[in-house]
Amino acid sequence: MPTLNVILVFLLYALVSTCSATANQWLRVAASAVSVRTEDACEKLHGLISRQVQICKRNVEVMDSVKEGARMSIEECQFQFRHRRWNCSTLINRRGPVFGKVLEEGTREAAFVHSISAAGVAHAVTRACSSGELERCGCDRTVRGTSPEGFQWAGCSDNVAFGSAFSQTFVDARERGRVAATSSRALMNLHNNEAGRRNLVDHMKTECKCHGVSGSCELKTCWRAMPPFREVGARLKEKFDGATEVQQKKIGSRRELVPLNSDFKPHSSSDLVYLDASPDFCVRDTKVGSMGTVGRVCNKTSKAIDGCELLCCGRGYNTHTREVVERCSCKFHWCCYVKCKTCRRTVEVHTCK
Repeated sequence: MPTLNVILVFLLYALVSTCSATANQWLRVAASAVSVRTEDACEKLHGLISRQVQICKRNVEVMDSVKEGARMSIEECQFQFRHRRWNCSTLINRRGPVFGKVLEEGTREAAFVHSISAAGVAHAVTRACSSGELERCGCDRTVRGTSPEGFQWAGCSDNVAFGSAFSQTFVDARERGRVAATSSRALMNLHNNEAGRRNLVDHMKTECKCHGVSGSCELKTCWRAMPPFREVGARLKEKFDGATEVQQKKIGSRRELVPLNSDFKPHSSSDLVYLDASPDFCVRDTKVGSMGTVGRVCNKTSKAIDGCELLCCGRGYNTHTREVVERCSCKFHWCCYVKCKTCRRTVEVHTCK
């Protein structure tokens, strides 16, 4: 019979694996109707572990920004994957993980969701700092003086250091336990969370305004600004396509993730990594959380993944017509309105069998 120690180790491993696989449950706050104004409201937010609830209670004013970051992340995921077999479908009105079972394995999809959600919280919190919504942070006052290029640092530089630090504290909370941090999945989640933040922080932009007579640039003031979140999402989507399959390896006294194929170059801190191959998402499979592609709209003329051949997994497609009503023949009338006609046209729509 197995010893008590063996049983305890097995149960502990199962618990750690489950926690790491469901680390994005906090995204359920995106659907919460609760406006976080008091500490008691933190208890009503779905999907948080006890450590995140405590963080919420210590940072009540920041939590509406966390909710906004979660909402942004889900929307961006659905935009970036709108033409893929897995289109970031959510089960946000049900109990359990926002994306169902599809992220229980350490796949590329899980890597993307972790990265975009960590970046989303960092972006939303930083924006709240810059707009003056939060008392504990404001503009980045470390960006000041004269630059080597000769312009003056002024205006309100985005305090991405605060936003990124809060994202790390809150989003990484489930993975930061001493035991959890040694599991491969926890290491994967932590790496991808940080990769999301790095793809925000490393691509800050310098925006400037000229001052002078008749628009001359006698004096130029500049500030540091975050890239639009759509750019962050597009960059992480590229990282998804080039993600590295990894395995855990003990190097000295530390456990690290290294490429499964030793011929591949090591991944950087801004690259995405994954442990498990993804399902093909062609058919509905509740065991892996695949919704399948039956009924999805496809592009008949495209040879890419949104084309009917690839998106429909070779099953073929149905064609039907639909009437589209739209504005047309618009004219500007002085002064000051635009008048349009209403036009109807018939279009073909192709859906996967």
